[in-house]
Amino acid sequence: MALLPRLRRFARTLARDPHDADDLVQIAIERALSRSEQLRSDARLSSWMFGILRNAWIDEARTRGRRNRIFAPESLGENVGDASSEAHADILAVQDALAQLPDEQRIAVSLVLVEGLSYKEAAEIMAVPIGTLTSRLARGRDALQTMLADTTGALR
Repeated sequence: MALLPRLRRFARTLARDPHDADDLVQIAIERALSRSEQLRSDARLSSWMFGILRNAWIDEARTRGRRNRIFAPESLGENVGDASSEAHADILAVQDALAQLPDEQRIAVSLVLVEGLSYKEAAEIMAVPIGTLTSRLARGRDALQTMLADTTGALR
């Protein structure tokens, strides 16, 4: 149960839609429960679950294809007129910038910088060598800084 918020946050990073993210978490939990015998005794539950979630996202993306979004997400209108809307605008700018990263970079940034996983754990989840992970992470950080500097002018 304690892992659910982290799984949900990671799923939102992958799916970019709260409803799709919730569906991904549910799929991952169902797969984990039905395949619990596959969890190695030396493996961390969180790493195993993140891997299942990532694979579920890949499966879903393949079956659905890419959907084009015509309308702005409902969440963009939630804080109109709110005194703290500037802070919300910054959060939305970061979320938008993260969503624009290529999948490999977005996943690396999400696992290491958002979820706080070690490079080794993140590399295992992504099924890539640590050097590949660090390269994707560095490119993702650079791209985020560039995008955020362009939108807020605050960075750099």
